Amino acid sequence: MPGRRPGWMMRIARERIDILFQLADKEFSRHPERSHRYVELARRISKKYNLRIPRKWRRRFCKECYKFLKPGYNCRIRLSKGKIHYKCLECGRIMRFPYMREKKLKRRNKIEYHTLKKRAYEKIPINNDHTDRESRSQ
Repeated sequence: MPGRRPGWMMRIARERIDILFQLADKEFSRHPERSHRYVELARRISKKYNLRIPRKWRRRFCKECYKFLKPGYNCRIRLSKGKIHYKCLECGRIMRFPYMREKKLKRRNKIEYHTLKKRAYEKIPINNDHTDRESRSQ
């Protein structure tokens, strides 16, 4: 296949996207315009190499104006009816993402916690026999 890129090239592109988003997160408080530029570069790399932006970074930029979003500074987050609403304060766009995966994970962790707690409770033997104590003391 003449148009296929080698694996090492794709790996480097993924690393560069991740590094650019980390830099955007770090630089936002001092230089917000620089962080917006980093997002633009990361998007360009992902389009050039036909790569998906990782899930953890996908929600961190506006889908309309492509600005880096930092909750509390230029983004407002609300939860309602099983969805997360991200409102970009730069352009006013509202992005909605379902959070069923997070809810399922929370439910699963809660169930596991209670089953482990129950097992730990069952493993501790409670001995209410007074005869054992009397026989030991003699």
